[in-house]
Amino acid sequence: MSKQEKLLRKLLNGQFKNVKFSELKQLLLAFGFTLERVNGSHHIFVHKDISEIVNIQNVKGEAKPYQIKQIMQLIEKHDLKMED
Repeated sequence: MSKQEKLLRKLLNGQFKNVKFSELKQLLLAFGFTLERVNGSHHIFVHKDISEIVNIQNVKGEAKPYQIKQIMQLIEKHDLKMED
């Protein structure tokens, strides 16, 4: 099982705290998102199939739980799958 799959399993169980920012970035890339720009601490990701953007912030090496929750809702809403 890959690191992304392990992280996804953790997030699907609602565990949004203590998630490394770098791991969340890798998970977004695995779901087909691309980093469009960095504006200060805001990392803006886009996906070719959806209109919403994803904004994540690095706070002392960790991702913000509410932003992770938004990402999970977006993945579910659009039925996104991890790419190989």
